[in-house]
Amino acid sequence: MRRKMMTAPLAAVAALAMLAACSTDDSLDDPAVAESADEGADEGADDEPADDGGEATDDGEAEGGEEGSSDDWFDQAGYDTQYEQRSATFEGDESQPYLQYIDGPMTDTSAFAAEGPHKVCFSNASIGNPWRQTGWITMNEQLKALQESGVISEMETRDAQDDDNTQIADIDYFIAEGNCDAFVISPNSTAAMTPAVERACDTDKPVVVFDRGVETDCATTFIHPIGGYAWGIDTAEFLVDNLEEGDKVVALRILPGVDVLEHRWAAAEKIFSENGIEAVDYFSGGDPTEIKKIISDELATGDVQGVWMDAGDGAVAAVEAFEDAGADYPVMTGEDEMSFLRKWEDTGLTGLAPVYSNFQWRTPLLALEQIFAGEEVPTEWVLPQSPITEEERGDYLAANEGMPDGHYAKFGGEDLAGYPQVWQERVIP
Repeated sequence: MRRKMMTAPLAAVAALAMLAACSTDDSLDDPAVAESADEGADEGADDEPADDGGEATDDGEAEGGEEGSSDDWFDQAGYDTQYEQRSATFEGDESQPYLQYIDGPMTDTSAFAAEGPHKVCFSNASIGNPWRQTGWITMNEQLKALQESGVISEMETRDAQDDDNTQIADIDYFIAEGNCDAFVISPNSTAAMTPAVERACDTDKPVVVFDRGVETDCATTFIHPIGGYAWGIDTAEFLVDNLEEGDKVVALRILPGVDVLEHRWAAAEKIFSENGIEAVDYFSGGDPTEIKKIISDELATGDVQGVWMDAGDGAVAAVEAFEDAGADYPVMTGEDEMSFLRKWEDTGLTGLAPVYSNFQWRTPLLALEQIFAGEEVPTEWVLPQSPITEEERGDYLAANEGMPDGHYAKFGGEDLAGYPQVWQERVIP
């Protein structure tokens, strides 16, 4: 199907402050990891908590205005910015995507220049799902490298376990302790965490915010991939290009009220409606059983030609529902989690793996290396975010051979000392 023309305006728009991570699957890869996540004491990792309560609806279906329609979340300026950033030229070495950025305002960090080693205090939202666990492993391997080079002495981490109040208390604890040379914060939610981030900024120590944004520009740098609109545009355009007008798409959503997830769906819904695609959306909570039920119920009422997901958790369950029903495989978008890439390869379905770049977990510590050296850093550090296509899938499968299903292909840690063993064994610090 040919898309109707939707060229974004070329006017410069301030880049949208963001957001979150990718998967929100509560399942862990093994019992040791589950125990580690439950303990939560000095561990971190980020994914997407619900800003507005975050529970899936009882029947899984997205009810029009209960959590606010996609219109409530859609921002044309943010959409236009991310539409264009998808084709932007990134500064830096392509072999180090975790250090690339879109050219823009820079922050003078000369006031923070100091001889190392330095203590870093990390307030993390959680390690409650495979995306965050993968990133947390990578971050700790990067930490070891910077400890060996004398940049960082230690990183004290507090894990909020997806709770705003806990994270606020964690940040205030670090401030009161008075023993932090720098703060790294992966916010649990946007608005609630803003005052605490501002209090960290008031210490006059460098503050690095990453993954999800806050409603203040006080941080030394804010690091994130392009964002949710970009995900929604990439995925919806792929489905439109491979479907016919009037075809039906089932949209599987993880949680309501989370900005990055809502932006993904708002962008996708806009493109579907403009191109005559019938899209129905459900909240699944990432639960494979619920996903199978949703797909099975839809197939019982008629053909489903496409599946869209705002995060890849449960993608395999969605495919299996078509197999159980004896239906043709859908055109489908999942994520760069290995389980989806492998199922995609095995089935030969028409697919795309959007990415919310997991390698961003390296960038905060590497940014601090530059900050402690007094080097300029991007004020908003926008990292590359590009989907894995069918032509690229084989390369990523080969490069990640031996990795567990919960691993993310674009984790960006291949040059770190623990590769590949610590990721294969899911060694959670």
